[in-house]
Order: sequence, then structure tokens, then C-alpha cells
Amino acid sequence: MTERPVILLVTHHDRQVTEAEFRARYNRDYAIEVVETGQEALARAEQLCSASAQLAMVAAEFDLPDTTAIELLRQMQMVTPTSRRVALVGMDGYLNHLEELKQAALERDMDTFVGIPRGPRDEEFHTALIELLSEWGWSVARPVISAVDIITDQPTPTTAAIRDMLERMGLPTRMLGLEDEDAQAVLEEAGPGAALPLVRTFNGSIIQDATAQSVGQHLYGGYDEIPEGEIADVLVIGAGPAGLAAAVYAASEGLSTIVLEEDAIGGQAGSSSMIRNYLGFPRGISGMRLTQRSRVQASRFGARFYTGRPVSSVEPGPADEPEHHHVVVDDTHLCSRTVVLATGVAYRRLDIASVDEWIGMGVHYGAATSLAREMEDKDVYVVGGGNSAGQAAVHMAKFARSVTITVRRESLAATMSDYLIREVEATPNISVLPNTRVVGGRGQGRLTGITLEEIPTGVTRDVPADGLICLLGAQPACHWLPDSVVRDDHGFILTGRDVPQDRWRGGMPPTSLETTTPGIFAVGDVRAGSMKRVASAAGEGASVLPLVHAHLAALRRREVEETA
Repeated sequence: MTERPVILLVTHHDRQVTEAEFRARYNRDYAIEVVETGQEALARAEQLCSASAQLAMVAAEFDLPDTTAIELLRQMQMVTPTSRRVALVGMDGYLNHLEELKQAALERDMDTFVGIPRGPRDEEFHTALIELLSEWGWSVARPVISAVDIITDQPTPTTAAIRDMLERMGLPTRMLGLEDEDAQAVLEEAGPGAALPLVRTFNGSIIQDATAQSVGQHLYGGYDEIPEGEIADVLVIGAGPAGLAAAVYAASEGLSTIVLEEDAIGGQAGSSSMIRNYLGFPRGISGMRLTQRSRVQASRFGARFYTGRPVSSVEPGPADEPEHHHVVVDDTHLCSRTVVLATGVAYRRLDIASVDEWIGMGVHYGAATSLAREMEDKDVYVVGGGNSAGQAAVHMAKFARSVTITVRRESLAATMSDYLIREVEATPNISVLPNTRVVGGRGQGRLTGITLEEIPTGVTRDVPADGLICLLGAQPACHWLPDSVVRDDHGFILTGRDVPQDRWRGGMPPTSLETTTPGIFAVGDVRAGSMKRVASAAGEGASVLPLVHAHLAALRRREVEETA
């Protein structure tokens, strides 16, 4: 059996051109296997799965001798749920089948459909395939070459947090036991008595007694590297979609830009397995890919990122220095003429001791993509009814034997996008338990079961559970802000006309995204009244820049007037 992942190509009428196209581009890294009928394809897929081969993609010509691509790929989901499924459509029948293809893609019978190339260098065709293979490689396949290795004697909540952060950043990561040959080399270099866990980064550095925070700070720089006395034009707190968009636009317009992030760059959005309704990505894009590209884009324009420690306070500019604000991180004081608060939200905890003791050992707050590969043939529960919960459930269902979504409401309709509800309904191993909540947990070394309660009756029952992903209603992550930045009763930051009139200045409200403190802005999920969607957060991050420019211009005018 070849060690290369397999692409199973199902083609008959257009076999010559289709097979040639696949072999020319993918034959080095993938084993291309070709069959001509649906029955042959199903039989071969079952053989490959039984042999534990990696089946990366099934690509099927629309018209097969015994079936259609839609029907075949629908059946393939049961045989190999983690494989990417593509319908190949000849140009002569493309328009005739377009509506049923779109419906099949909407109902998750396939990942996408593409036209069979009619000539050389059909880059649109290959872009579609490469995007799918890239997502498969990140979310399903084990890394062939790792960027970071974690060496530990046993899995712990700390090692789980490190791995989850690294995978959300798109860094291929291996977990190595002490007996592993590669681990032995790292242990020898670290020296006797090295404190576990050890983390070896892509530049060869070794971090002892590692935590997610120390690894993040090592990868993206510590706060002590910021030059003393520097005053930035824009300081963004939070590197989710809103903060990243603000950083891209600020840096691209020549403003000195610093971004601070306590956790993984990408925020909660970085853990989304697949976002299908983001503008410009018709086949969808993972949160990791979207935020990774945004980080690289901002960095190339000159934005600097610092991670690993939380901001402890923001101090508005004092009377003798009103032109800039102070941001405090531990003992480090950073100065900036404007501050953009993009801290997003944190998922609420269940606050059930018997559940929370297994955090990192089967229980996760947030959509832990790193958990998915461990859940093969196991039972997973997802708590929450929003889009993040739906995305997590659909992704987990590719690996788990069963995925159950528990929600307190009657249904998902009020909180989840329609396209995701249809995906959930079309995935055979996902079920939904309405009017239900988790009230307990149990385990032995890791989570093994939970207790569910039917809300109307109060009746409880114990069920086996190998994984519990909690994506509950979110809380704003800004409790450390000064009272001068006014928030609503739920802790979300008030901006613009939502600010109480008694806090307006000169009878005028703050600008649309400005807080009650001039020069401090709020964007994304942390802002009261925001849409709580990735696209709207990114839009607000971009929209804040004209307001930042206006504030900086006002500061320059004031400086000119004072020196005149």
C-alpha cells in the first residue's frame, strides 16, 4: 500500500483528458487511482478505508455508466466522510445540470463541482482542487513535516492548549512521547532535568515548562522587544477578524501599527473549521486560513504582532499628554495615539465542576479543531446553537461516530444560519436535542460521559461522551477597561449614538465606532449592537480607519495651534 494519500478518480467518457490532468499536477504527492463506475468506486473506497489508507479526494465525472456523480458522492459520505468530494462536469452538460449541482452542494452531497478542463493550464479548475486538498491536509491528514514539536510524558490540559493554539495558527504540530526517537534528540539538547512539556519551534529553539502563552510569545515576539518611548499611531487589542482588518488597513495606509493578542492570532474565528458564507470564497474557507492570510497581509504592510500576555488596563491620555493613550501589559507600558478595541468575546463556561475538571481532556470551550482527529469512531456532544456550534458539529461529524447538538431552545432556527441548519440536517450522524442542557460530567483520565437534563421536565440521564465542545452564549472580553469607556448592562462597549446623551461631547455623540473616550474605538463582537458575524467584524475593522485618520488629523491640528 502506498504511503501517499489517494485521489480516487471516477471517470468514463472523459477519462483520457481527466486522468491526464490529474496525473500532470498531483501524481508526485498523491496516488492517483482510476475506476470507471460508481460500484467500482465504492468498493475501492471501502478497501482503502479498511486498509487505513488516506483517501484525500473522490472526484467523479457527472455521467457514469451506472449512476451520477451526485448519487455516488452522496453514498461516499458514509464510506469516507473525511475525503473531499468533487463532481466533474463536462462543458456540454454544465448548464443542464447546474441547478441540481448547486442543490447537491447546498445539501452537502459534495464539497464542490467544477468543469472538466477543455485545454491546458485551466488554473480555475486546479485552484478549486488545491483549496480542497489544502483544507484536507490541515484538518484531516497528520503533518508530514512539523513546524513545532511538543514533547510530553502524557497528555495534559496544558499540552492540549498549546496544540490547539498552534493548529489555529496553521502551524503543523506533532505530539511526541518521551520514547520517540525525535523526542530523544530534543531531550538531550534540553539537558538533564528539563521541565516538561518541552516545545521545539521551527527555528530550533526549545521552550521548557511550556504553556500556550509562552509559546505564543516566543513565536511572535515579547513586549520587551518594543522600543522604549515609541508612540504608535494605532494600537489594536485583539487579533480576530475585526482586529486583523483594522491592522491591514492601518498599516497599508502608512500608520505605525501594533497588534496585541493574548491567545492565538485569529481569535475565536480561527477555530472555525469552515466558513461558507464569507464574501469571495464560494467553496468556503476555514477560519484558520482566513485569519492566517490576514495576519500575513498585515505583517507585510508593516504591522507588528505581540502575543502571549493579556492587556491589564488602558489608561486614557492624561491632561499633560492628551495626545496618546497608555496600554499596560504586565510591567510594560505601550503608548498609542489611537486604540482600537477588538477583543471579541469569550464563550461562557458551564461552571459545572464535574465537567470543567476535564477541560483539555475531552472538554473544550471553543471549536477545538485539534480535537477532531482524536474523535474517530467516538461520540461527541456540542453545546450551543449558533453558527460556531453548527460549524464544529459538521466538522466533527467527519470523524466521530455520532455528534449531538444540545440546545436550550426549541430548535436551531433562531440562532443558526439557514445554510448551516441544512448542512446539519443533511449530515446523517448529527442529531439535535432541543430543550436540553448538560448538568454533569464524569471521566477516568479523560471525559467518558455527561449528564443531560430535559429542561421542561427536569428528567436527567447519563450518556457516554468522548468529547464535549461548548460554544455557549458569549461574554465580552473587556472587563479590564476603565470606567471612562462606557459599556451596556451586559458588558459590551457602547459606541456612537448608543452612548448615553449625558456622555456626549459638546452636544454631539461620538463617531460611529468611537467610545466615550476620544481616540479609543471599538469594533467587532465586543461592540454593543454588532452582528456577531465574521464578515461584519472584518467590515467594522476596515470602517474604523477613516475615524482613526480624522482623530489623528485633529491631534495634528491641535499640535500646530499650540505651537503657533
